[in-house]
Amino acid sequence: QVQLVESGGGLVQAGGSLGLSCAASGSIFSINDMGWYRQAPGKQRELVAAISSAGNTNYADSVKGRFTISRDNAKKRVYLQMNSLKPEDTAVYYCNAEVNTGWDVRDYWGQGTQVTVSS
Repeated sequence: QVQLVESGGGLVQAGGSLGLSCAASGSIFSINDMGWYRQAPGKQRELVAAISSAGNTNYADSVKGRFTISRDNAKKRVYLQMNSLKPEDTAVYYCNAEVNTGWDVRDYWGQGTQVTVSS
Protein backbone atom coordinates (compact mmCIF):
# COMPACT_ATOMS: atom_id res chain seq x y z
CA GLN A 1 0.00 0.00 0.00
CA VAL A 2 1.10 3.53 -0.80
CA GLN A 3 -0.21 6.65 0.89
CA LEU A 4 0.15 10.31 -0.05
CA VAL A 5 -0.66 12.81 2.67
CA GLU A 6 -0.90 16.54 1.94
CA SER A 7 -0.58 19.37 4.41
CA GLY A 8 -0.40 23.14 4.37
CA GLY A 9 -3.65 24.33 2.86
CA GLY A 10 -5.73 27.09 4.35
CA LEU A 11 -7.19 30.54 3.91
CA VAL A 12 -5.09 33.45 2.67
CA GLN A 13 -5.77 36.90 1.28
CA ALA A 14 -5.09 37.71 -2.34
CA GLY A 15 -1.43 38.49 -2.85
CA GLY A 16 -0.39 36.24 -0.02
CA SER A 17 1.58 33.00 0.04
CA LEU A 18 1.02 29.40 1.08
CA GLY A 19 3.17 26.30 1.00
CA LEU A 20 1.89 22.79 0.44
CA SER A 21 3.70 19.60 1.33
CA CYS A 22 3.02 15.99 0.40
CA ALA A 23 4.64 12.94 1.94
CA ALA A 24 4.63 9.53 0.33
CA SER A 25 4.88 6.38 2.42
CA GLY A 26 4.35 2.66 2.18
CA SER A 27 5.66 0.01 -0.20
CA ILE A 28 7.73 2.28 -2.43
CA PHE A 29 10.64 1.11 -4.55
CA SER A 30 10.99 4.40 -6.40
CA ILE A 31 8.95 7.44 -7.39
CA ASN A 32 8.90 8.80 -10.91
CA ASP A 33 6.99 12.02 -11.58
CA MET A 34 5.31 13.87 -8.73
CA GLY A 35 2.87 16.68 -9.11
CA TRP A 36 0.11 18.89 -7.86
CA TYR A 37 -3.34 19.11 -9.35
CA ARG A 38 -6.30 21.22 -8.33
CA GLN A 39 -10.04 21.13 -8.71
CA ALA A 40 -12.28 24.11 -8.24
CA PRO A 41 -16.05 23.72 -7.73
CA GLY A 42 -17.76 22.87 -10.99
CA LYS A 43 -14.49 22.47 -12.85
CA GLN A 44 -12.34 19.57 -13.95
CA ARG A 45 -9.19 18.61 -12.13
CA GLU A 46 -6.20 20.30 -13.74
CA LEU A 47 -2.45 20.00 -13.55
CA VAL A 48 -0.80 22.79 -11.59
CA ALA A 49 2.83 21.67 -11.61
CA ALA A 50 4.86 18.51 -12.02
CA ILE A 51 8.43 17.49 -11.34
CA SER A 52 10.39 14.50 -12.54
CA SER A 53 12.73 12.42 -10.41
CA ALA A 54 15.59 14.32 -12.07
CA GLY A 55 14.08 17.66 -11.09
CA ASN A 56 12.64 18.76 -14.42
CA THR A 57 9.56 20.90 -13.88
CA ASN A 58 6.40 21.74 -15.76
CA TYR A 59 3.83 24.40 -14.84
CA ALA A 60 0.37 25.40 -15.92
CA ASP A 61 0.49 28.74 -17.70
CA SER A 62 -1.80 30.24 -15.06
CA VAL A 63 0.75 29.70 -12.27
CA LYS A 64 4.07 30.26 -14.03
CA GLY A 65 6.19 32.79 -12.18
CA ARG A 66 4.07 32.50 -9.04
CA PHE A 67 4.27 28.85 -7.99
CA THR A 68 7.35 26.70 -7.45
CA ILE A 69 7.38 22.93 -7.22
CA SER A 70 10.24 21.05 -5.58
CA ARG A 71 10.91 17.61 -4.16
CA ASP A 72 13.11 15.79 -1.72
CA ASN A 73 13.69 12.30 -3.09
CA ALA A 74 15.29 11.01 0.10
CA LYS A 75 12.27 12.07 2.15
CA LYS A 76 9.78 11.09 -0.58
CA ARG A 77 8.22 14.52 -0.39
CA VAL A 78 7.00 17.07 -2.90
CA TYR A 79 6.33 20.70 -2.17
CA LEU A 80 4.43 23.55 -3.79
CA GLN A 81 5.25 27.11 -2.85
CA MET A 82 2.48 29.44 -3.94
CA ASN A 83 3.10 33.18 -4.06
CA SER A 84 1.03 36.12 -5.28
CA LEU A 85 -2.11 34.06 -4.81
CA LYS A 86 -5.29 35.06 -6.61
CA PRO A 87 -8.93 34.25 -5.83
CA GLU A 88 -8.98 32.05 -8.94
CA ASP A 89 -6.37 29.81 -7.28
CA THR A 90 -9.06 28.70 -4.83
CA ALA A 91 -9.47 24.94 -5.15
CA VAL A 92 -8.80 21.61 -3.55
CA TYR A 93 -5.18 20.76 -4.26
CA TYR A 94 -4.20 17.12 -4.76
CA CYS A 95 -0.78 15.53 -4.64
CA ASN A 96 -0.01 12.93 -7.28
CA ALA A 97 2.87 10.50 -7.65
CA GLU A 98 3.76 7.78 -10.10
CA VAL A 99 5.08 5.07 -7.82
CA ASN A 100 7.04 1.95 -8.60
CA THR A 101 6.25 -0.55 -5.86
CA GLY A 102 8.52 -3.22 -7.33
CA TRP A 103 5.65 -5.19 -8.81
CA ASP A 104 3.75 -2.44 -10.60
CA VAL A 105 3.91 1.24 -11.54
CA ARG A 106 0.85 3.38 -11.13
CA ASP A 107 -0.49 6.73 -10.04
CA TYR A 108 -1.46 7.46 -6.47
CA TRP A 109 -3.39 10.44 -5.13
CA GLY A 110 -3.58 12.25 -1.83
CA GLN A 111 -6.85 13.10 -0.14
CA GLY A 112 -6.65 16.78 -1.10
CA THR A 113 -6.18 19.98 0.84
CA GLN A 114 -8.33 23.08 0.52
CA VAL A 115 -6.76 26.36 -0.54
CA THR A 116 -8.99 29.42 -0.32
CA VAL A 117 -7.86 32.84 -1.50
CA SER A 118 -10.05 35.74 -0.45
CA SER A 119 -10.27 38.96 -2.44
